[in-house]
Amino acid sequence: MSDKNERHKARQEKLKQAVDDKIAKAQTVKGLLIVITGNGKGKSTSGFGTVARGVGHGLKCAVAQFIKGNWECGERELLTRNGVDFHVMGTGFTWNTQDRESDTQAAEEIWLECEKMLQDDTLELVLLDELTYMITYDYVSLERVITALNNRPPMQSVVITGRAAHRELIELADTVSEVRNVKHAFDSGVKALKGVDW
Repeated sequence: MSDKNERHKARQEKLKQAVDDKIAKAQTVKGLLIVITGNGKGKSTSGFGTVARGVGHGLKCAVAQFIKGNWECGERELLTRNGVDFHVMGTGFTWNTQDRESDTQAAEEIWLECEKMLQDDTLELVLLDELTYMITYDYVSLERVITALNNRPPMQSVVITGRAAHRELIELADTVSEVRNVKHAFDSGVKALKGVDW
């Protein structure tokens, strides 16, 4: 075996040992809180991918969508056909409505459904899509969100998406991923593509 192959084998053995050690130490079993934030595209897509994975493994899942409108949504179409309950704010983007009072009321109605989901021990995975905006705009209080998350069933996992996640959510989360914007087709005048972007 060449020196190059020997060095590669030694590196891989060392890496495998480090991974095996981490796996051996990871003994806690509990529902996870995952936050997917940042200015890049793909936060909701990642959240929906997690729900699709859960459905594929037979988990009972539910979704709340803030910000989004009632327009066609490929993920919603697919997942509702596979038994996932959706609660959609339905007002669309806040820059379209420009009505704080009605947006706050709509957010409150969906958040009440979220509180029920976060108390339901039959739900194994809950996606709170674009929730971070509701906290930033003060449509839903951070304190209510933190309380509901802290009091959820122990084996229930929750995924929260949206830009500018509050630092308390980040501190509470088990896993936080930040999606960074490097380049976006829309900035070059390219229209969003059905089935790819939405």
